[in-house]
Amino acid sequence: MAKEEFLSVGGQAIVEGVMMRSPKYFAVACRAPNKELVVKAEPIEKTWIGRQKWLKVPFLRGSWALLDSMSLGIRAMRFASNVQLAPEYQPEGVQVVKNAETLTAQEQVKDAVVVKSEYSPEAGEKSNAIPDKLVDKRIQDGLVFGAIIFSLIFGIVFFKVIPQAIGTSLEHKANFSDRMTNTVVELIKAVFFMGYLWAISFNPAIKEVYRYHGAEHKAINTLEAEQELTMENCRAQTRLHPRCGTSFAIIVLLLGFVVYSQLPRVGKAGGFLGELFGNVGLHLAVLPLIAGAAYELLRFAGKFRDNSAIMVMFKPGLWTQLITTQEPRDDQIEVALASLKACLDGEESLKEAKA
Repeated sequence: MAKEEFLSVGGQAIVEGVMMRSPKYFAVACRAPNKELVVKAEPIEKTWIGRQKWLKVPFLRGSWALLDSMSLGIRAMRFASNVQLAPEYQPEGVQVVKNAETLTAQEQVKDAVVVKSEYSPEAGEKSNAIPDKLVDKRIQDGLVFGAIIFSLIFGIVFFKVIPQAIGTSLEHKANFSDRMTNTVVELIKAVFFMGYLWAISFNPAIKEVYRYHGAEHKAINTLEAEQELTMENCRAQTRLHPRCGTSFAIIVLLLGFVVYSQLPRVGKAGGFLGELFGNVGLHLAVLPLIAGAAYELLRFAGKFRDNSAIMVMFKPGLWTQLITTQEPRDDQIEVALASLKACLDGEESLKEAKA
């Protein structure tokens, strides 16, 4: 793959696995309950949204990238969930009742490939995905979609509504100006965001996901360093990456200080609630523009990652990744490498088909 195409390879950490996405291919690798390494790759189909060229122009493509990332993330989580449920991937001793749910899960992972695994989880490291008994597939799907809906609602309430409520209350009590109120709101939002990332990092299940996040970065860093995708090369790479979603979130926060502080406070005629929800709505409406600008800056950081002077500006995002990534085990690096290799193999197969 040409060097300029490296910028188009990204990924996500999921529970017990890693998803990788290249320009035209999508791959998921995950660790099954019986410790087998299960990989599935497929071309990315053009959706109606994906065919809209106007969504891919600078400063609009950031919103498209978020939608695309969310869509592929849901697919990756569903695949990982089906692997955890499929009868053939259960550890010895787990009783499997072949009902409609388990058979459906089995059908959905039938095209997956089991890769020979050379690395097993370290002794004493209990996998969070190993079930004592199988869970109904409808419950698993419900948990996946429920978690997504909850995350969206939680994000709006915790990072938008509550900071706005505190800021509006302070404005009324201390007679703050519009600019001061908005600045206070952004400061509260930043404290909440960093505190949230730090607090959940102590959860054992989240730590596992953060380790897979680190493995994903190491694999992509190995590719971008034009090194062979081996365990030794990957292990030596940093777990930080300038184009990470964490860096994106930090850039959005920093741009928010600049943009939101200049906005007028709306809805004051409606009292506390009118001003609260009026400004929540205004800030949400402006958010896609900020996200678009953040995405362009992230692409810029990726292109000039070897320029130390430019990368100084992106240090806050890299520092935050010290929370959202952890040093992975070898078995987790193996998962990330398998996903990346499957993605790159898919790209090569498409090129060969066109030749």
